[in-house]
Amino acid sequence: MDIRTAFHKQLREIQDEVLAMGSMVEKAIARSMEALKKRDLELARQVIADDKKINAKRFELEEKCIQLIATQQPMASDLRTIICVFSILTELERIGDYAEGTAKIAIMIGDEPPLKPLIDLPRMAEKTADMLHRSLNAFTNNDAEAARQIAAEDDEIDNLYDQVFRELLIFMAEDPRTITRATRLIWVAHNLERSADRVTNICERVVFGATGKMEEIGASKY
Repeated sequence: MDIRTAFHKQLREIQDEVLAMGSMVEKAIARSMEALKKRDLELARQVIADDKKINAKRFELEEKCIQLIATQQPMASDLRTIICVFSILTELERIGDYAEGTAKIAIMIGDEPPLKPLIDLPRMAEKTADMLHRSLNAFTNNDAEAARQIAAEDDEIDNLYDQVFRELLIFMAEDPRTITRATRLIWVAHNLERSADRVTNICERVVFGATGKMEEIGASKY
């Protein structure tokens, strides 16, 4: 195997591991929401414990990227891919942190009676995880157009966030005794809204990797 073939094999392996890390983060999003819905404190604790594995995977892959740069002297297009990997790893780690935050909120809520049926928050979680999954596929396929389309879907998350926020404000205004419980759910909505913003950042890196151009896509209405 010549040097360039070996290099591309190593780079592909790193990209595959990025997908594996992405799968860990997707699972964290889903499980943290399940823990909140079902008042499953043991599952919430598992999400918190698993976040350490996500962090460790980030550092492991960053080290592999550094070694690849140091030993293989990648060409411009390959270097762009490695730079994208660094950025994507950071975004994945932060999304994992948001999922961990939601799990911690689930523990804070404990067995308190539910303030309202959880409908929009699970929708936000499902949509965010789906966007994340597809953004990483776009990265693997070097698909800038898919990345732009995914980033545009962030508006759906923003709209759901606005809806949740307004509904919870009404609860608080009508009955001050609900303020603590409503505030905690607002924190969850915020975690999901920020997670989707991080997916948009991943999409921007996919576009950069594919085109060599830095673009701000899916700009927030805020």
